[in-house]
Amino acid sequence: MNVLIFGPPGSGKSTHSQRITERYGLTYISSGDMIRSEIERKSPLGVEMERYLARGELIPDTVVNTLIISRLRRDRKNFLIDGYPRTAEQVLALENYLYDHGMKIDLAMEISISKKESVERISGRRICSSCGAVYHVKYNPPKVPGKCDVCGGRLVQREDDRPEVVKKRYDLYVKNMEPIIKFYRKQGIYVRVDGHGGIEEVWERIRPLLDYISNRESVSG
Repeated sequence: MNVLIFGPPGSGKSTHSQRITERYGLTYISSGDMIRSEIERKSPLGVEMERYLARGELIPDTVVNTLIISRLRRDRKNFLIDGYPRTAEQVLALENYLYDHGMKIDLAMEISISKKESVERISGRRICSSCGAVYHVKYNPPKVPGKCDVCGGRLVQREDDRPEVVKKRYDLYVKNMEPIIKFYRKQGIYVRVDGHGGIEEVWERIRPLLDYISNRESVSG
């Protein structure tokens, strides 16, 4: 079973991706994790990508395509891709690669939330500058404001988590996803899931979809 999962900033797609991969034994491929890894290593590519993210802009397609396809060369089946493709050009690159290698996507799932919800969830996020622990000023605040409960490090807001950047990222997401959703809907594999509510509430909307596809694949296999 090969799955694509999409969602605007703060939709919870990464949280649910981890749960999906654990339950169904899929390999987790995250464009965001791969990009952050390059940025943390401060490679020339990482420095360039960080500039785009700080402005709330998408990283060039050629860069992201290279990152994802290099990973697919190692994991040819039973994978979940989180946050890719995000543009029509990325869809084309992915579909061409899959076709050339006898692979296909079984489900393209979008977790949808409003812009207001997106801004509230993301702009309230704080990250420990020392150990990387994640907090939220409303949903998961530290015991002492601005201080990490784990190591006492200083909590910071990432540049791309600022409200004005989140709004721009959300609008860009909606604009770029329109043709992608249209493509996968035409393929008959697109499903939209309401991402509002608690984690367990959203999971109970997702789980039956994946159970159905997993069972179908088992029977056909």
